[in-house]
Amino acid sequence: MLLLLILIPLLSLLFFFFFFFFFLNSNSNSNSNSKVPKSYPLVGSLFAIIANRKRPLPWLSDIMQVSPSATFVLQYNYPTRHVFTGNPAVVEHILKTNFSNYVKGHAVTHTLTDFLGHGIFIIDGDYWKFQRKISIHEFNTKSLRKFIETVVDTELSDRLIPILSSTAKQGTVLDFQDILQRFTFDNICKISFGFDPTYLLPSLPQAKLALAIEDSIRISTERFSEVHAIVWKFKKLLNIGSEKCLKNAISEVREFALNIVKEKKQRLGEKESLDSVDLLSRFLSSGHLDENFVIDIVISFIIAGRDTTSAALTWFFWLLSKNPEIESEILNEINEKSEVLVFDEMKDMVYTHASLCESMRLYPPIPIDAKEAVNDDVLPDGTVVKKGMRVIYFPYGMGRLEMLWGSDWAKFKPERWLQKEEGSWKFVGRDSYTYPVFQAGPRTCLGKEMSFLQMKRIVAGVLRRFKVVPAFEEGVNHEPEFISYFTSKMKGGFPVKIVERDHLHHHETES
Repeated sequence: MLLLLILIPLLSLLFFFFFFFFFLNSNSNSNSNSKVPKSYPLVGSLFAIIANRKRPLPWLSDIMQVSPSATFVLQYNYPTRHVFTGNPAVVEHILKTNFSNYVKGHAVTHTLTDFLGHGIFIIDGDYWKFQRKISIHEFNTKSLRKFIETVVDTELSDRLIPILSSTAKQGTVLDFQDILQRFTFDNICKISFGFDPTYLLPSLPQAKLALAIEDSIRISTERFSEVHAIVWKFKKLLNIGSEKCLKNAISEVREFALNIVKEKKQRLGEKESLDSVDLLSRFLSSGHLDENFVIDIVISFIIAGRDTTSAALTWFFWLLSKNPEIESEILNEINEKSEVLVFDEMKDMVYTHASLCESMRLYPPIPIDAKEAVNDDVLPDGTVVKKGMRVIYFPYGMGRLEMLWGSDWAKFKPERWLQKEEGSWKFVGRDSYTYPVFQAGPRTCLGKEMSFLQMKRIVAGVLRRFKVVPAFEEGVNHEPEFISYFTSKMKGGFPVKIVERDHLHHHETES
């Protein structure tokens, strides 16, 4: 009873303190949001962070735009301080020059280990080097590239195109984000496991595995948004709420992966030679990997292969719908190529390549990434980093920096990646520290080329036959909301109508 008498006034005072500053920040104008928020004793900038919790990426981007070196320090609470940067020199420093000092760190690995285990994307040191070495070899094999081309073309011709054609004839609305996720989910399962989940079928089935992966991603990421890690840890201990849901979802994913691994090991044991080029077969045939290790790797590749490519394409098709002159230029380039693209033809699709890069500049599939300092350091712009601090580089914010992209940074402009040579376009890339969409340095994304290969084949296959028309609610000038878990998404999906190009041409002729 005495404890209650002491706690109630203290909690009331804390509530009043919280409400006062939360109200102050939530009612601040947009200009004040564009500056590094005030830091208060003990709680740091917690109230401003909470006030902007529904728009963290635009808020952080606003701050970065007015920071002289595109780097700022945010005091989360005492003693937690995070460095946010969009400065290419700083990005190069943490991802390459002083790579060994900036690791994934305890916060990331501890938060995500339940789902990703010891997969390549959340570990450091020798364990990471070992996985990286095997992965580099597999991604460089010509047979794997050919397999990927075959998988993508089959999924296009046998599943995606028929569904889009049927939708066009019926005049119905389709969630194109969902369709693209189904497409890339089937693809990555075939490439990784040699297993076809048949998720992209006309009935659009609700596959338990896909839903379990979705829940695992969402809830694991939401752990980072808790006021303190103790909150999700307490729920996990009691097995309640979101943590109970996460436990069930992870169990579903890992059980599925384990069964696939066991089945693949059995098939490989029955053969003297390897005639399958899926990644799982190659990993198991290396002779060095136990089941849990392989499961961790495969789950990581599924997430990377499913979500990054589908996210990039979702925003790409939305941007094309707003820029018909760019769509027309891409279509002209596609129509110059054969119906089934060969590798050399895809290399020549420079305008399409530039358009994809430009789309990912504005809407990067992985909009933000964090590293943890092993030792004290000073960044190239003079920012002091103490041991244990997190340094966060910010592709979403970098794509909006005038100092990097000019005063027209908000414009979707593929030409900023191109230059004319003898009447034709030549692609001119940006260095990976100005444009870290695929990371940079030793941890550069291994699937970069595979991703572009897949995206170009999808873009060519879809645009050659169809026009993708957004179908948001009538009367609403809709700007889709960009949200992020592990990867970015369009909140609420991307409703579209599909129009056959032959029908469109006939209609325009009659008009």
